[in-house]
Amino acid sequence: MDLNIHFINAFTDVIFKGNSAAVVITDTWLTDGLMQSIATENNLSETAFIVRNENDIYDIRWFSPLTEIDFCGHATLASAFVLLNQISNVDVITFNAKAVGDVKVTREDNGYMQMDFPVRKPAGVSEIPQALIDGLSIEPLEVLLSEQAYFVIYPNEADVLAVKQNSEQLKKLAPYDVVVTAAGQKYDFISRYFWPANGGDEDPVTGSIHAGLAPFWADRLGKTKLSAYQASIRGGEIFCQVEGNRVFVSGQAIKYLTGSIEI
Repeated sequence: MDLNIHFINAFTDVIFKGNSAAVVITDTWLTDGLMQSIATENNLSETAFIVRNENDIYDIRWFSPLTEIDFCGHATLASAFVLLNQISNVDVITFNAKAVGDVKVTREDNGYMQMDFPVRKPAGVSEIPQALIDGLSIEPLEVLLSEQAYFVIYPNEADVLAVKQNSEQLKKLAPYDVVVTAAGQKYDFISRYFWPANGGDEDPVTGSIHAGLAPFWADRLGKTKLSAYQASIRGGEIFCQVEGNRVFVSGQAIKYLTGSIEI
């Protein structure tokens, strides 16, 4: 069996930047074990698997090299990029994922695509886990928690850029990951994302966490349209808009390769 596969760099228009995702489109679902094996072999942040259903909606599942992921933004952006380039007369792609329901991705001007996410705003915690304190080289100013990750708030951009993680400590926070963030200088806010329990040491650009970061910073900064930068080695730009219980997350993407898998 041969499967077509696409490697796409998301949240960038430059090769070797942003976050890489693999996209595999099939007529019917592969087995869970096979999808995990493909994702492990790809060794990218996520591999997205897509099956078009009878309602012209694309069911989507995401796998990191370690496990299936409930919600992934950059691989959704990458998947939309592939489909929108295959179907020239369509400007909106609708995906369905078990954890977040329908996610619409709209083709915008200048190569951007806009994803429509539910708000996943973090809330305060009654106690900060010791593993979180021990897992970061800089003490948090404030800690919150969403259904996805602990949010570590720092007083300035320099702390986000300088902080080092202890992966063995942060693994103890499973199933939660860790995002560190601060108000930015060039951008409204910046962040970095650590996820040793679910995928790897540091994710290059994490679209899903901006469903929590954007409403958090919208409240703090008193604005609904925000620019963001995820300050990993590869880096990526994200543009967000908060409207009620929805967060619109926009970015670009670029193709790295198209190939085939022989199973």
